[in-house]
Amino acid sequence: MSERRVKLTFLNDKIKDPLIYQMGHEFNVVTNIRMADITSEIGWVMLGLVGETTEIDKALAWAQANGIQVDPDATVGDIVEG
Repeated sequence: MSERRVKLTFLNDKIKDPLIYQMGHEFNVVTNIRMADITSEIGWVMLGLVGETTEIDKALAWAQANGIQVDPDATVGDIVEG
């Protein structure tokens, strides 16, 4: 088991889709939302993924294939309000 924290950014056409739920369900990873912000135009979430490393990799590849921007290097300290 491993844990990886990533920042996911969703454009307005994906915000209402249950993509985080689907990611956890389809790839058998636990999705822990650490911080999030959603507007009518864009949404982002700092997400902790816990599971097998290969499954986390597959989940992130799936997210990118579904139009979600994945930033594996972002940390909570990178988030600036405003």
